[in-house]
Amino acid sequence: MWHRDQRGNREFAHGKEAWGLAAEVAGGCGCFVADVEEEQVVEEELSCYNCRYRRWSVESFTCLRLPPLHVAA
Repeated sequence: MWHRDQRGNREFAHGKEAWGLAAEVAGGCGCFVADVEEEQVVEEELSCYNCRYRRWSVESFTCLRLPPLHVAA
């Protein structure tokens, strides 16, 4: 579902067009907060793509609320 970006943040591993999956993830996320209407990009409000804590990356987006992924030593 997530992979680690170069800064250690959680980046959604399915890109910018996984509409159903992004809605499913948001539905199970206790951190979801809808962004302001002007920043929402899909009609279904409950979607990671519409979350206030989503930050777009080149390929996808990162989540600023979920803890970073750590690489096992």
